[in-house]
Amino acid sequence: MSVARGEGADARRIDDAIASPAIHADPAAFDALFSQLRADDPVRWTEPADFRPFWTVTRHADIQEVERDPNFLNAPRLILRTRELEERTRAATGGSSVLLRSLVNMDAPDHFAYRRLAQAWFNPQRIRLLEADCRALAAECIDGMLERGGSCDFVADVAVLYPLRVIMRTLGMPRSDEAMMLKLTQEIFGNDDPDVRAKRANVDLAASVGEFQAFFRELSAARRADPTDDLAGIIATAQIDGRPIADHEALSYYILIATAGHDTTSSTIAGGLLALIDHPEQMERLAADPALLPMAVEEMMRWVSPVRHFFRTAREDCLLRGRRIAAGDHLMMCYPSANRDEEVFDAPFAFRIDRTPNRHIAFGYGPHLCLGQHLARMEVRIFFEQLLARANGFVRDGAPLWLQSSFVSGLKTLPIRFRAR
Repeated sequence: MSVARGEGADARRIDDAIASPAIHADPAAFDALFSQLRADDPVRWTEPADFRPFWTVTRHADIQEVERDPNFLNAPRLILRTRELEERTRAATGGSSVLLRSLVNMDAPDHFAYRRLAQAWFNPQRIRLLEADCRALAAECIDGMLERGGSCDFVADVAVLYPLRVIMRTLGMPRSDEAMMLKLTQEIFGNDDPDVRAKRANVDLAASVGEFQAFFRELSAARRADPTDDLAGIIATAQIDGRPIADHEALSYYILIATAGHDTTSSTIAGGLLALIDHPEQMERLAADPALLPMAVEEMMRWVSPVRHFFRTAREDCLLRGRRIAAGDHLMMCYPSANRDEEVFDAPFAFRIDRTPNRHIAFGYGPHLCLGQHLARMEVRIFFEQLLARANGFVRDGAPLWLQSSFVSGLKTLPIRFRAR
């Protein structure tokens, strides 16, 4: 059913579902809705209650077209937020609808200049220097899992800890900061989820960002006083055109790396294990042939797609799949939908560890392709190399639950049973 602008109660129901954090915690409902949108209304004008309107873009080719076209800007609207939250953000920032100014909401020429500051640090050659650290941290987390005697909540006990410790190692942060890092990351990415809000009364996004800023302001001052070669030291002493970068941009850089640098990888690891549990023949093949791991990692990333969306804003009037996009219109790029696109993926709802080609866009596309993609791939590969060599017999031990979040989502609990090899 194709629903045009302003058509009735059914249109509003669909629009409200698109914007609902809850749909991201129900994979079957999400897949049904977005399959319908891809088939019937792939570039859909969307007017959900309590949100500013936008175009919902659900097909792989259209998202690629938008993300490589400089006519579409990352600023001023970055992610889906209610009108009320946007107004509170403007009040807190003096007029901006976003709390941070980082790579993800910068456009040219600033985006390239700021990306270049850390790009060499994240290139494949540099990342290989972290392989031994990743192996040690993965082994430590798997040791902890095995010590639990055959059952655990894989998300809380394992998946969130390993990438968090990797990113803290890259920033040169002590293990004593782990609880703070995890708490603030969950508050920033999970502030729509009722369980997160129940555990942390009066969660306020601006307050959580403010706590992160205060922490990284202190860390940055320490790195400037005593320079180091870790990533925190690079950001603290970064310069563009011979001048130190501004405090707000530096703090935003820290927060981007400290949050997105581990949360999305955690979600991929947890979702990847659940996919293997639910497809035991794929688990058996992968355990028997670890050479399949690089392809399996790509399939896990396609399957999970932890970043659910980013926005772009049209600079000028244009057409997209026959739809007339006006200058100033906002477009929501729906990455999980693109990664199930029947025009691109054979049997997109099948989990295949040897899928090839696998043109997923879980890391985005174009100039804003994820800076940390090589590190994420290495982390996931190393983890599953060790996990499948040291344990087997993985089964569900209860119902998994997903985070209610329209921005970055993934499993929040995954009870499992297993056996040590």
